[in-house]
Amino acid sequence: MLSTFITFDSLLMVLDKKLIEIDEYPLNTVEGLLLKGILEDLSYSKISQKEDYSPAYLTNVAAPKLYKKLSKLFGKNVTKKTCRLLIESKIGGTSSRLPTYPSGAVPLNSPFYIERPPVEEQVYEEISKPGALIRIKAPREMGKTSLLLRILNHGVNQGYRTITINFEQIDCAILSDLDRFLRFFCVSATQQLNLESKLEEYWDDDIGSKVSCSLYFRCYLLEQINSPLVLAFDELNQIFEHPQVAKDVLPLFRSWYEDAKITPIWQKVRLIVVHSTEVYIPLQIYQSPFNVGLPIQLKSFNLNQVKKLAEQYQLDWRSGEEVQQLINLVGGHPALIQIALYHLSRQEITLKKVLQTASTPEGIYHHHLHRQWLTLQQEPELAEFFNLLLQSNQPVKLKPIVAYKLSSMGLIKQIGNEAVVSCQLYQDYFTQNFIQIDSTTKL
Repeated sequence: MLSTFITFDSLLMVLDKKLIEIDEYPLNTVEGLLLKGILEDLSYSKISQKEDYSPAYLTNVAAPKLYKKLSKLFGKNVTKKTCRLLIESKIGGTSSRLPTYPSGAVPLNSPFYIERPPVEEQVYEEISKPGALIRIKAPREMGKTSLLLRILNHGVNQGYRTITINFEQIDCAILSDLDRFLRFFCVSATQQLNLESKLEEYWDDDIGSKVSCSLYFRCYLLEQINSPLVLAFDELNQIFEHPQVAKDVLPLFRSWYEDAKITPIWQKVRLIVVHSTEVYIPLQIYQSPFNVGLPIQLKSFNLNQVKKLAEQYQLDWRSGEEVQQLINLVGGHPALIQIALYHLSRQEITLKKVLQTASTPEGIYHHHLHRQWLTLQQEPELAEFFNLLLQSNQPVKLKPIVAYKLSSMGLIKQIGNEAVVSCQLYQDYFTQNFIQIDSTTKL
């Protein structure tokens, strides 16, 4: 039996041994490199660039030979799409997991999800309460959606129905129009509940979109289900970019929370609000969904959490020295920690090299940092204020809209009404970039 997590070299040895046992040639160098790329979820084009082979050769020659060998080994037709799944399910009779490049939410049942007690216990308990509202706040890539997936899964296991609205996936044209957005919201909810749409029966222009939306939920959708309903709004902060719509939509959600205190049918609803930063839309206290319910603010990983994650990547960091060095660099930022551990577990780079090259084009964070830099370049005012922050030895007070955007990017930490750069990696990288721009300008 293999362990839950094995290195690629170990996997290659197992595959070659099994291929020889069935009188098949072991994987050659190109097939091995191709398989490695496939398990990293890379396209043939990306693999060819990385390994310096012709895309046509990999696609038309190497790939068919690889899949033919694996199909013979597993007794099933192997394709690029099924390759990883079959390897995980067949090798050693266990669901061995090879680490994929960390990107986006951590899948359910992944060994690379690290709990942050008492957060999980709190939200699972809260979601069971009639009319509950949970607010999850943290910058991007801090684990908000990973936690949301687990809350929704917990709800499903309890027999609850679920609806998820991801505001990042909604067209701006819809988000900027109240009527279009609320109709979209109702249609999406109906589809996720597998019900027949009856929107036109409840939508009445004379009473307005908000009342029509509430009636549709209360008199139709909630009447059709006999269990609690978890209604999750992921990246709700996207609506902040459309303040006129936000001023109507946010109080509407707050009103449903308040209605649950007096109207039994609204007690079926459990609201989850996920957002990256503080709301900067001016709202009356009694209209905001951001000052009620259970507040959950996800923080950076601490030393013990990074140590536990390193164990999942089979790194022997029990002394804590390496953990502290990595935390000093990225401030315990979950996504940046994951990226480092991924590369270190593959023995592609040493921790010393990671620390030395982190803020350079040769470093493992280059693509992440470059994306952040491009965002700043597209918003000169944002770049100007962030540059001032980089040069300051003290926390700086920023305009609300600037603080909102920089915080949502994860570039700053807010201390009351003031802000500081969130980690040494960002301090080093962006300072270098702004210095280069200044030098070019002077020339």
